[in-house]
Amino acid sequence: MDPMKHLWMHSNPTRTRTHEFKARIESKYHQKLVTYEDLRQWSISNVNRFWEEVWDFTGVKASEPFTKAVDENAPMFPRPAFFEGARLNFAENLLYPRCNPSENSFAVIEANESTRNYVTWRELREKVREVSVALRNVGIKQGDRVAGYVANHCNALIAMLATTSIGAIWTAMSPDTGAHAVLDRVRQIQPVVLFADNAVMYNGKVHEVHDKLKDIAQELSQLRACVVFETIPGHEIDLQDISVAYGKACSHSEFVQSASDEAQLDFTQLQPDHPVYILYSSGTTGKPKCIVHGAIGTLIQHKKEHDIQCDIRLGDRLFYFTTCTWMMWHWLVSGLGTGATIVLYDGSPFRPLDLEGNGDLAMPHLIEELGITHFGTSAKYLSLLEQKSVMANQRVNLESLKAIYSTGSPLAPSTFDFVYKAFGPDINLGSISGGTDIISLFGAPSQISPVYAGEIQQRGLGMAVEAWDFEGKDVTDSGEPGDLVCVKTFPCQPVMFWKGADGERMYEKSYFETFPGVWHHGDFIRLNPQTGGLIMLGRSDGVLKPAGVRFGSSEIYNVILEHFPEIEDGLCIGMRRENDTDETVVLFLKVAQGAKFSEQLKEKVKSVIRKELSARHVPGIIDECPEIPVTINGKKVEVAVKQILCGTNVKTSASVANATCLDWYRHWDRDHHG
Repeated sequence: MDPMKHLWMHSNPTRTRTHEFKARIESKYHQKLVTYEDLRQWSISNVNRFWEEVWDFTGVKASEPFTKAVDENAPMFPRPAFFEGARLNFAENLLYPRCNPSENSFAVIEANESTRNYVTWRELREKVREVSVALRNVGIKQGDRVAGYVANHCNALIAMLATTSIGAIWTAMSPDTGAHAVLDRVRQIQPVVLFADNAVMYNGKVHEVHDKLKDIAQELSQLRACVVFETIPGHEIDLQDISVAYGKACSHSEFVQSASDEAQLDFTQLQPDHPVYILYSSGTTGKPKCIVHGAIGTLIQHKKEHDIQCDIRLGDRLFYFTTCTWMMWHWLVSGLGTGATIVLYDGSPFRPLDLEGNGDLAMPHLIEELGITHFGTSAKYLSLLEQKSVMANQRVNLESLKAIYSTGSPLAPSTFDFVYKAFGPDINLGSISGGTDIISLFGAPSQISPVYAGEIQQRGLGMAVEAWDFEGKDVTDSGEPGDLVCVKTFPCQPVMFWKGADGERMYEKSYFETFPGVWHHGDFIRLNPQTGGLIMLGRSDGVLKPAGVRFGSSEIYNVILEHFPEIEDGLCIGMRRENDTDETVVLFLKVAQGAKFSEQLKEKVKSVIRKELSARHVPGIIDECPEIPVTINGKKVEVAVKQILCGTNVKTSASVANATCLDWYRHWDRDHHG
């Protein structure tokens, strides 16, 4: 497939919010901005003015005005303050967007494998009021931590909004996360309230959480309440069995009984960088780092992306297949700030099954049923549909659909082409990339730019992203691969790590040690000088470098996905022992069910990689593996396997969802190195 293949351009770009914002800047600042990249260059050359304009254009709600967006001369570390002087509340901005949707229109559609629930703006606000008042009644105040062990449903959203309405800090993990992994995270921050589901359903089966919840609650020494939602009717938890240090476990209905009808929903007005979320690093080699995100950074970045970059509007319906653990959940729920209806789905993307026992069209049917306009998913999901040649638009009415967003891993060029065949030619396919560290995007959609196969459309507005080589030389315009860096400050930088002075040192080491004073993100990228597009090449700490030639693992994965339906997945690792003179590229392959690994398959893989990429890309070793290690968010854990193969003594935390499979790689390493 030609990676420069032009696949899409908006049929009327002058009617988009991207164009409207560009025209505003042109008129107000007497600029001539022909292209999106012209607008982006203006945004990173006028950082303070740009973010002030985004604040006004997207309608941030504040009780006090700001003096300026940011001091452009301040260093990126320590992180500068944004919008000093302003006072605002994160939850208020989501519950009362400036576009003022009708109280009786739908704010949320809650869906699972079998049921649907429609929640109006009036109902959502009332439910948030009840939980907010109840939280205040148990003494929750500004700065307290509230945790969720919850699936992606409306009660999780309500608990988050109630928490942030007070000025407390929300953190959440999916109930499929093991107790050890949860405690690796929340023990560090000691929440005072824990919300949890009584059980969860996935792929038609109910999964109990009682034992895990019991283990988690008894380890939280500051806990005042454990509030259990009746998410799955008929699966009661013995609340007396849940130990709470300074209170008790209770049902959600009992918890909100203390919220009198007279008590108002109050929004604590706070400084803009007040913490709202705690997310966690992957933690593949130790306890996850507690990354604290602030109100204005999260809010204004999401508003910029939803409103200006994605053109999501009042009346649209935004869906993202995600869990509450992943940063994309936070991105999804911020869609309320545009006045859009958000769709919260919990369950398998391949349920329910059709009459033939096939679930491949479950999500396309959901798009049709709910009128979803913006559908977000993972690259893995789209590649699975591609492997099965699921042509959704031949079986389902997808006329509501305006955009498909894909993230989690790079989207192969062949999958770009497949999406336009399978879902329709008029869809903005937004392959997007950012991360937990910024709770948003570096690579973003653009409504006034084309889509090219294999490329993220553009770098986000206000994001001074460049590609640097290992010496710190800017190679952006050359089209050479390099590390993703951001050379100017941006509001969604974390406000801190959770551990005080230790957290500050950890913060600097995580982002500013590789290139002092410049944000180093840990991704390996290439910028296409002809299109402005961004090509993700894998994690830079997993960069492959045989014979000094640097390339990313995703280049190998793209070839495998396009040419080998008998291969389910792969893991590409650079192996270099202490006394080795060069790195050996090792490719582990997990074959699809019913397929067989053979010498013939190995040679065919080598031949295709040589033809599609180059002889230098051909792995030195190809072997079969039973399982690919992934994080709880489904991302491949290349680094842990790389360290095993390079002879490093790895202590892997429980944040590797299938950590036991790493034993196989240890055995493999011993067999090859003694």
